Amino acid sequence: MNPLPSIAAALRGLYSRLAPAGTAWCVAAGRLVRRLGWRGAGLALAALPALLLLYALLLIPFTPAISDIRKAATEQPAQIMSADGKRLTEFKRSNRVWVELKDMAPHVIDALIATEDHRFREHFGLDWRRTASSALHTLAGDRQGGSTLTQQLARNLYPEEIGRAPTLTRKLKEAITAFKIEAIYSKDEILETYLNTVPFLYNAYGIEMAARTYFDRSADRLDLLQGATLVGMLKGNSYYNPVLNPERALQRRNTVLAQMVKRGKLSAERYAALKARPLRLEFERQSESLGPAPHFAQQLRRWLIGWADRKGYNLYADGLVVHTTLDARLQAAANQAVARQGARLQSVADAGWRRSWNAQDPTVREIMRAAPEYQAARAEGLDDAQALKKLQADRAAMGRLREQKTRLQAGLLALDPRNGHVLAWVGSRGYEQDAFDHVQQARRQPGSTFKPFVYGEALRQGLRPDDKRQDREVEIDVGHGEIWRPRDGGPPSGRELSLREALAYSKNTITAQLVQEVGAAKVAKLARAMGVRQSKLEAVPSLALGTSPVSLKEMVSAYGTIANGGSYIEPVFVTRIENRQGQLLEEFEPATPEAVLDPRTTWELYDLMRGVVNRGTGRAIRSQYGIRADVAGKTGTTQDYADGWFILMHPQLVTGAWVGFNNSRITLRSEHWGQGAYSALPMVGELTSRALRARIADPRAHFEEPDSGNWLSRLWRDAGDWLLGQWSGIWNDLAGLWEEWLRTGKPARAPSSEVPVRDALPELVPEELPAEEVISPPPLPTEPDPLQEKIDQILSNEAAPTPAQP
Repeated sequence: MNPLPSIAAALRGLYSRLAPAGTAWCVAAGRLVRRLGWRGAGLALAALPALLLLYALLLIPFTPAISDIRKAATEQPAQIMSADGKRLTEFKRSNRVWVELKDMAPHVIDALIATEDHRFREHFGLDWRRTASSALHTLAGDRQGGSTLTQQLARNLYPEEIGRAPTLTRKLKEAITAFKIEAIYSKDEILETYLNTVPFLYNAYGIEMAARTYFDRSADRLDLLQGATLVGMLKGNSYYNPVLNPERALQRRNTVLAQMVKRGKLSAERYAALKARPLRLEFERQSESLGPAPHFAQQLRRWLIGWADRKGYNLYADGLVVHTTLDARLQAAANQAVARQGARLQSVADAGWRRSWNAQDPTVREIMRAAPEYQAARAEGLDDAQALKKLQADRAAMGRLREQKTRLQAGLLALDPRNGHVLAWVGSRGYEQDAFDHVQQARRQPGSTFKPFVYGEALRQGLRPDDKRQDREVEIDVGHGEIWRPRDGGPPSGRELSLREALAYSKNTITAQLVQEVGAAKVAKLARAMGVRQSKLEAVPSLALGTSPVSLKEMVSAYGTIANGGSYIEPVFVTRIENRQGQLLEEFEPATPEAVLDPRTTWELYDLMRGVVNRGTGRAIRSQYGIRADVAGKTGTTQDYADGWFILMHPQLVTGAWVGFNNSRITLRSEHWGQGAYSALPMVGELTSRALRARIADPRAHFEEPDSGNWLSRLWRDAGDWLLGQWSGIWNDLAGLWEEWLRTGKPARAPSSEVPVRDALPELVPEELPAEEVISPPPLPTEPDPLQEKIDQILSNEAAPTPAQP
């Protein structure tokens, strides 16, 4: 092919663009000669390159230092370790796997040099001929890049220091940095660094991650066409994206192959055979692995970035070794507990929503109105009813919508109350599907798990566990003419119940009386002191029943205050940080405990909450999970069964779980499984059981009563409490059966042995919201519920969950 016509055309274009400017320059030069003379004009013109050289020298201190360049090529990500010495994850600057040049397919290197910088082996960082040619073409209107591979590497490694604007200063900085790199590294080291740092979209950095992302193979197994496709992307990742723009990517790939022919790296015959072949992608995003505790890792990363900035370290390059409080064994058990119970509850939700997911349901109708398909139908001019009907007819879209919105979520957190160490953290049922953290970020109503703050304040003000209050109807004036009437699962019994019994059976009516006596503002103050410190608490009577949204982390921290004898300790993630040589950089001691409740009040509150698991709404901890250790806790269920909670305390371990949906209008549609005792408790029960068997927490540890007297008096008191609890439980069960008989004329239905027994105690119906917010819960069925029977049938073949060996 004769190149002369194209060269002539380029020169003509250059002349046409430069002619006006040349004329102006000639006029200016003439004026300069008349004013300064020939000698002065010559000196003035000679000063221009000298000034340019001086400017370049002045820029040298503002370019990356040699030590920085070395560090960029040898950076080591931070290693995150568990408390028991297991590697959890690493924090990398980008999603990249570094591979040596010998582990890359040779034709990838040939394609790169032939296309991007064919004189790479000859120059010292700057290709003068290519730079001059690029300048001429740019002036002629055909803008071309003139950067060498070394200059591109400098720009990729130091975008902030060098800059991105197309200015003379940036080009000079780029050239200076390229000279520095060439002075330090061999050509092969520069190629290796370049191919390991260049971005390829979809969070893939370097040739190895690009090979995995686009072709599902390693860099050493890339064939010629695949290597040419990836090299072709370097001119413009988005423009030549083979996933979104396959035609452009194919043309660019063939251009790369043609360049290889031109540079003698590929025969013309083989090029003719290869250029007609399709791309044949095997695309799959390569997500960054955050290990077994991804939500914990993300919280830790945010904290570490601040620490590294303050201390002058690079989290992604300095090889820091971070020792965390997380226990790898307990984290694995927590993941299994959430996965197992989540799958069971998901089947309940699927059964409940499958037949009712249509526009007749008000909740579904509102969700449909937010769907893109509905919005598109309205944009076409359809009215609301027509758009809903159109979406309803699209079975695929309705199926996707149901699957997205009815995906059950959960959070689980375990910590050591003695020092605030976080031991296990599960933020959702799957980080890939839902990165939202239901431990730290989510704010949900805690329901009855908030009641211990009311009873704690009552005990602090002098009430005793055996003080009695009548189970009666309560009416509280909340202002603006509104009356709040909290209720339980059935009509008030009229009996006198001790505070111990009232908390064990989660009596809303008595809790409402207590908050009136002690004051909602003081309850809120105590809750904040105990650990609920980020969420806003409304000091209104309904606060006693958990109507102010809080996070799971706050609630578990507050229960940790009880288990720690009344002293709050802020949760901590890290115990120490070392450098790559193992030298200690900083060690972190637990925060100073803050005394909130005196030891006697704390013990009484813990003892009250023992009743919940011994004979109350959380007794499955004993009967189903066989936990005999000294534990106490509280269940919680919110309006319409939107949230299920359970938090369990042991002197060395506090574990809490929440279960629900991201959209609080979506529920399990089951009064049975919607209760915290059946949704959240199994996760906590399984994890605690395994922790005790593995001796992560000592099963013999007891919460000691301060000034408890001699052992005989303690034994007598404990025996009396146990007998009283047994009799109270039997009496309440009989009372419930009698009330059912009077209301329906039929005996209560015997529960199936294959599913957990439905509790006949008051916790079964969630707490009522204040009058201005109240949504009446569904009445208890007087006839067998067909939907519930279907759900029971689905689950009847599943054995009750038994704790697995760690």
